[in-house]
Amino acid sequence: MQPDWPAEVHQELKKAGVRVVGYVPDAGHKRLIELCHADAAMRAVPLTTEEEGIGLATGAWLGGEKSVVLMQSSGVGNIVNVVGMMKTCRLPLVLLVTMRGEQGEFNSWQVPMGENTARVLETMGVAVRQAGDAQTVAAHVRAALKLAFDAQGAQAVLIAQRVIGIKSFQEQTNAASS
Repeated sequence: MQPDWPAEVHQELKKAGVRVVGYVPDAGHKRLIELCHADAAMRAVPLTTEEEGIGLATGAWLGGEKSVVLMQSSGVGNIVNVVGMMKTCRLPLVLLVTMRGEQGEFNSWQVPMGENTARVLETMGVAVRQAGDAQTVAAHVRAALKLAFDAQGAQAVLIAQRVIGIKSFQEQTNAASS
C-alpha cells in the first residue's frame, strides 16, 4: 500500500510551523492543496504565476510567517529571475515541485524542463532533493523545511512523476470533453 504522501507532507508543514502555502493549481498537488485549504491554521493562496510565489514567500517571512510554494516543474522556468533575490537577501524558500516530462509523459513540451528542472534550480543556488517514491517525499520535505528555515536558504523537493501519477493523452481528452 502506497503511503498517503500529501497527508504526510501536510503534517510536516504543520510541525514546521508553515502557515502560508502559495500554489499554482496543479493536479499533482491537488490533495495537498485541499488539505492546506481545510486547515484553519494555514492560508492557502492561489497564484496566477509561479514567480508570485517568491514574492509571497518573501512577504510571509518578513511578516514573521513560514511558507512554502507548490508548483509543477514546467513553472520552474518562470522563477529564475526572482529566485536570485532569495539568495542575495538570505531569505528561506521551500519549493515543492511536482515533476512532468519524465518517463511516460504524453506532452512533449513538458520534457525539456522536466529533464532540466534540478539543474536549473541548482544553477540558481537552490539545494535540490529528489523524491523518487511516495515513501521518501515527507522525509525530503522535513529536511528541506529544517534547512531552509534554520539556514535561511533555498530548498526544493522534486516529486517524481511516478509518485503523482502519469497523465495520459486520453485522460486529458476526456477531461476536456466533460
